[in-house]
Amino acid sequence: MDLAGIEDPTPRGIAGAFSRAIRAGELAPGDRLPTVRDVAAELGVSPATVSAAWQALRRTGLVVSRGRSGTFVRDTPTPWLSPRQRGLVGAGPDGLRLDLSRGTPDPTLLPDLGPALHRVSQRAGVLAYQEEPVLPELRDVLAGTWPYEAESITVVDGATDGVTRMLEQVVSYGDRVLLESPGFPPFFDLVEALGAEVVPVALDEEGVTPESLRRALDVRPVAVVLQPRAHNPTGISTTAPRALQLVRVLLRRRDALPWIVEDDHSSGISVAPDVSLGSWLPERVVHVRSYSKSHGPDLRIAAMGGPSEIIDRIVARRMLGPAWTSRMVQTILLDLLTSSQSLDEVGEARRQYMARQRTLVAELEKLDVHVPVPDGINMWLPVLEERAARLHLSASGIRVAEGEPFVASGPTSFVRVTSGLVSPDDAPEVAAALAAAARAG
Repeated sequence: MDLAGIEDPTPRGIAGAFSRAIRAGELAPGDRLPTVRDVAAELGVSPATVSAAWQALRRTGLVVSRGRSGTFVRDTPTPWLSPRQRGLVGAGPDGLRLDLSRGTPDPTLLPDLGPALHRVSQRAGVLAYQEEPVLPELRDVLAGTWPYEAESITVVDGATDGVTRMLEQVVSYGDRVLLESPGFPPFFDLVEALGAEVVPVALDEEGVTPESLRRALDVRPVAVVLQPRAHNPTGISTTAPRALQLVRVLLRRRDALPWIVEDDHSSGISVAPDVSLGSWLPERVVHVRSYSKSHGPDLRIAAMGGPSEIIDRIVARRMLGPAWTSRMVQTILLDLLTSSQSLDEVGEARRQYMARQRTLVAELEKLDVHVPVPDGINMWLPVLEERAARLHLSASGIRVAEGEPFVASGPTSFVRVTSGLVSPDDAPEVAAALAAAARAG
């Protein structure tokens, strides 16, 4: 590509020129883009200007960063996925022995749906379109397990659907939203798709740090999205003392108190206490509780509770689209949440995941790789170089996710491992491969 043809040396102009070159075939899938410093020197601009252009290209999904190896034209077009989700898509399954990249639960640890399906009516219900969207019996069960007394509870089509619908209600173009970094990649894409600005907040072993939240509140965000338990990708669960610290920080900004959206995506399999900022701030917290990790991703159902003023708006907006989550699916979830058999199966899955995490961490300790025992199914493994670690593991037939899609911007030195899929029998071999990959590069 001829850099001399770039007439507009702004981030937008540079990104546009490279985008046109990619679409025209001047840069082919897999081609490496020139370095930031080379482009900056050629165009007479700062490296920060070129970095901003590269970031814009990554957001559109045209290129992917591979750490120190450089930035490359993406060679796996998946237009239905958001940009960071595309970064999580690996190559084909040839020679793959163990896929630890996807963040999905072990299907063998999901509860048996047979009894619940058998008890569902063999004929679909015929109800008025304007009837209440939540089964009253299910709402009662959900309210009995909620971490605080929510004014209103409804159901949606999964945790991401709930978070999306909440942010669509409160975020406008140009607003700022606080997101954990590292955090869940689709949330970064969602905020950017709404025309808002992502403001990252940092975590430590107890959750979001009070100091990073305090600094981030200076920009007057309209919303904060938190994962209170089994954080994806780190496996951190927020402690009750830390939650109270965060509440105190938030209350100092009572004049501009943002909405707090909690994504409790692993409630059934988390071993951590059920902590929610809604215990102190029920008027500003919307808590979303998913049953994908514990009961099955394909059920596509989550509950969300919070102040009636916002939940009613979300329900009203859904009435102009899907209207309600299938009452047949709601009936299945109700059965699973009240059946002693499924309750025992979910409890056993929770114990199995924690045993697997402890076993793998112990095996890594023997190899001088130190990570805290994560909650849930994911592990955030520090590595010397992401791409080298991923390639090293691929050669062993193991796939993991590179860390870059999980951070707000820039390279990182981590990979996410869905460690909940590693059985105790496989733990020594997998730990050896992970330890070698952590030092690769």
